[in-house]
Amino acid sequence: MAERVDGLGAAEVAARCGVPRAVLLATVTSTLDVAHTLASEGAETGTLVVARHQTAGRGQHGRSWRSEPDAGVWLTLIERADEAALSVLALRIGLALAPALDELAGARVQLKWPNDLLVADRKLAGVLVEARWRDGQPEWVSIGVGINLRQPHAEEEAAGLRSGVRRVDVLAAVVPALRVAAAQGGTLAAGELSAWSARDFAAGRRIDEPTAGVVLGIDAGGALLVESLGGVTRWRTGSIKFAPPRQK
Repeated sequence: MAERVDGLGAAEVAARCGVPRAVLLATVTSTLDVAHTLASEGAETGTLVVARHQTAGRGQHGRSWRSEPDAGVWLTLIERADEAALSVLALRIGLALAPALDELAGARVQLKWPNDLLVADRKLAGVLVEARWRDGQPEWVSIGVGINLRQPHAEEEAAGLRSGVRRVDVLAAVVPALRVAAAQGGTLAAGELSAWSARDFAAGRRIDEPTAGVVLGIDAGGALLVESLGGVTRWRTGSIKFAPPRQK
């Protein structure tokens, strides 16, 4: 029997999400893996891959992402992006996801550089962007997104959406926003930087990684700005580790 999402088949999901094609799967290693395979076989821009369960879901730096059956929305979107846009795409996707998830989460969603979305200090969603290159140019980009529907019992640091929210509700809310974000070129505009600042979970907080200092925000190229005794430094890779509270 063909896989369905809340009773809807692939064509119905595609129509709800405004994409040319939706591929619905029960269990996969990762929707990113499937998307790369489909793109290499000529899948068109906007193809959406959705799985009920991922056995090897992944996050930044090869970290695993818990993707239990029906516990969340695990998706990848195949898109095209220019090289300048690619460097900020994960942040731009986060900026698109946050307002789309506010109502579904029942709370304001915050952003943590470079690719996490949080509610009440707990991780609600993550973004992982993987490009495949040819002749020095990105041939396609797979935008992987994992969104927790409910809080995993084993993970107190994870957040979930409001009770009663269905997978198809999430897809219909976020996929069109992702497509708009993916179509934008260039680095982050002033309005995007302002929107990030309004949701920046780390701004003003002390961190130990990727360097010790206080987070100021991000720049147009997506770099993290950190102020320390040596001045302001920019970090384009890595992840944030907050400093422990200072002893009084």
